[in-house]
Amino acid sequence: MSGVFSKFWGMLSSDLAIDLGTANTLVYVKGRGIVLSEPSVVALGSHQGKRHVLAVGEEAKLMLGRTPGNIQAIRPLRDGVIADFEVAEEMIKYFIRKVHNRRGFVSPRIVICVPSGSTAVERRAIQESAEGAGAREVFLVEEPMAAAIGAGLPVTEPIGCMVVDIGGGTTEVAVLSLGGIVCAFSIRVGGDKMDEAIISYIRRTHNLLIGEATAERIKQNIGAAAISKDSHNVRMTIKGRSLSAGVPHEIEITQAQIAESLFEVVGSIADAVKTALENTAPELSADIVDHGIVMTGGGALLGGLAGVIHQSTGVPVAVSEHALHCVVLGTGRILEETKLFNGVLASMY
Repeated sequence: MSGVFSKFWGMLSSDLAIDLGTANTLVYVKGRGIVLSEPSVVALGSHQGKRHVLAVGEEAKLMLGRTPGNIQAIRPLRDGVIADFEVAEEMIKYFIRKVHNRRGFVSPRIVICVPSGSTAVERRAIQESAEGAGAREVFLVEEPMAAAIGAGLPVTEPIGCMVVDIGGGTTEVAVLSLGGIVCAFSIRVGGDKMDEAIISYIRRTHNLLIGEATAERIKQNIGAAAISKDSHNVRMTIKGRSLSAGVPHEIEITQAQIAESLFEVVGSIADAVKTALENTAPELSADIVDHGIVMTGGGALLGGLAGVIHQSTGVPVAVSEHALHCVVLGTGRILEETKLFNGVLASMY
């Protein structure tokens, strides 16, 4: 009977694991799995000098670059950390309400991710935002640890594992063993910097101005980390505003051009991986050579990136099967198995 009761209670659980990303926020509910994945965007209206929330998530993202003067669509997180405290709190509140689909629900316990390179002030801002959104208790976990757990790596065993998590705002490179992070490097380079590089390249070479949404589509459709023999034949038609004529204009671009535009960003990620390897103990290095590097996050899906890192390091590189969801799945597993991963949470304080 007690087993049935505990299962029933688990279904009613309000406890959450949140991957609060620069580009997207994913929410995992204990006993239910991933229940929400929406852009980390908030649309704000202004009335008598006061801001109020008009839309959050998918609806707000559609407004980016399309709002009139009295409406502002913003992303409250930049480079993996909170840039606008009040708006981030409102966004978390909205997602909690949406997940539970009712008001006045029991205040949840929340496990939430932070970049490994974030400062104490930045971590406090994330914790206070979650508390202000109604959490009764907040635990923090470092993103590379969550990503490694979500990718199924044996992080609690005496084996060296290496994970490269490429998110919207940051790239986290970490070597893990025995339930801890042995060494970690966090660089503020990720999917957003890729988009910026594409926008800058097209403006410079084609005199055409495009928006963030168009750059993201280009990256997803024909993005590549390196030029291949077929890159010049893979093409995409894009629209923007001609900077010389000032009118809408349409051009065709190739995958080779996009690979060229991303050269510096890809180089920064490869350099971070090499730096982490250079600072890894010999025994752990031997494990990494045997088991390879695992890549997670949306940026890991960039065509040919795994090959570039393999060529740069000489170490086998694989992209996780659930790259987009590894961080939230790992955070969710920590929530489900708190006793097993208690050391991971405790190490955050």
